Amino acid sequence: MRAVDNAVGVKIPNNARIIRNLLMGAQFQHDHIVHFYHLHALDWVDIVSALKADPKKTAALADNVSNAPWGGSVYFKNVQQRIQTLVDSGQLGPFANAYWGHSAYKLPPEANLMAAAHYIEAIRLQARAARMHAIFGGKNPHPQSLVVGGVTCVRDLTPDRIAEFLYITKETDDFVNNVYIPDLLAVASFYKDWGAIGGTTNHLAWGEFPESDKEPESLYMPRGVVMNRNLAGVKMANQARVSEDVTRGWYEDGPARHPYEGETKPLQENPQYRPGDGKYTWFKAPRYEGEPCEVGPLARVLVAYAKGHKDIKPVVDNVLKTLGVDANALFSTLGRTAARGIETVAIGQQMRVWVMELVENIKAGDTQTYEPYKMPDSGMGVGLNDVPRGSLGHWVQIENKKIKNYQYVVPSTWNLCPRDANKKMGPVEESLIGTPIADPKRPLEVLRTVHSFDPCIACGVHVIDPDSNEVYKIRAL
Repeated sequence: MRAVDNAVGVKIPNNARIIRNLLMGAQFQHDHIVHFYHLHALDWVDIVSALKADPKKTAALADNVSNAPWGGSVYFKNVQQRIQTLVDSGQLGPFANAYWGHSAYKLPPEANLMAAAHYIEAIRLQARAARMHAIFGGKNPHPQSLVVGGVTCVRDLTPDRIAEFLYITKETDDFVNNVYIPDLLAVASFYKDWGAIGGTTNHLAWGEFPESDKEPESLYMPRGVVMNRNLAGVKMANQARVSEDVTRGWYEDGPARHPYEGETKPLQENPQYRPGDGKYTWFKAPRYEGEPCEVGPLARVLVAYAKGHKDIKPVVDNVLKTLGVDANALFSTLGRTAARGIETVAIGQQMRVWVMELVENIKAGDTQTYEPYKMPDSGMGVGLNDVPRGSLGHWVQIENKKIKNYQYVVPSTWNLCPRDANKKMGPVEESLIGTPIADPKRPLEVLRTVHSFDPCIACGVHVIDPDSNEVYKIRAL
């Protein structure tokens, strides 16, 4: 939407800007909770170990760590019995895919039982959080109300629906502040060594949440780039400095191109993995001024922290103080995981501000959510924002009122990209260098870092049969 808004020159109404912010904020709240508990927690938490826990000691630990509305020895005993039932059945259900008993797990049994209970509670909470997206967007995670020129949910701007959105926002914030963040700090305290593992060198954020029609100046999560881990040297990021290299991708060779001139030409022969300097992936290699850049929560938090963000910097400083580490620990797997929680707190608080801004506009009689536009004969547009996984850019060229070229660079393309013509590694490749592995047959430590990026291969690459137009589905057995 932003790319085409830009190409056709339409200025969206304030209410549309606010609702887009609320929809994206809801996505952040939902996505980060799901990532921490359901996609990443089992890299740190040994669920089976929870069977050895003392429920009374677990209850005492939970009372000391968090302000959860549920707890007590009976509650944790019930959770333990549910886990025992799964183990006895030979099917661990949602806990099936992990290396239970691995020597790299460090949490005591009581902490594992507490985390298992909160995993289950987070399943309930994320279902509630998903409703925020549906109130103004129709569904989660792909909202239906976004259109060029604004949004289409003007009839949803009723007191009841706004109140419901605000109520769920508060419910989600309570979980984040009373459960998620305490759990994050508790787990991190046992894994401080991961503050020196899994880091990368450069970080890019397009920024998100415009608070006026002036971008990037008004972005709540600011735009910027931190190169060579130099927080003092943070600079404004410029999309004109982006290029994509295809040297190591299964595409026809050619020079690195800016997305406006981007081409997607798969190799005609059967692509095969070639070790050494050959091609080995369907991902292109995005570069900023020729350098690979990590994108995502850590990049956003680093840029905000470096710029002295009024809401982000105090939370970062408090986390560093609580864990007893310095800012260098941010450049790591631990820092990447902590950054998700940090920005979840800040964005959740700011969402209430945006809701009240919307309410005040409606009280003043402003209910406009859409601005009509005319499709030009030709035009070019760029849409930049930051989604939960990281920096997202769309570039469109219009000719004869039709799309001439459309290219986009998604977060997982930035993070999972291959080496380039200069042999510079992509962020995930770089982050795995030097990772300690206790058991090569069960590389839990590799999963910790890879999962910390919240990778989505399907977001970056779709392999389609050119004859049937069917998407290939591949299973690794």
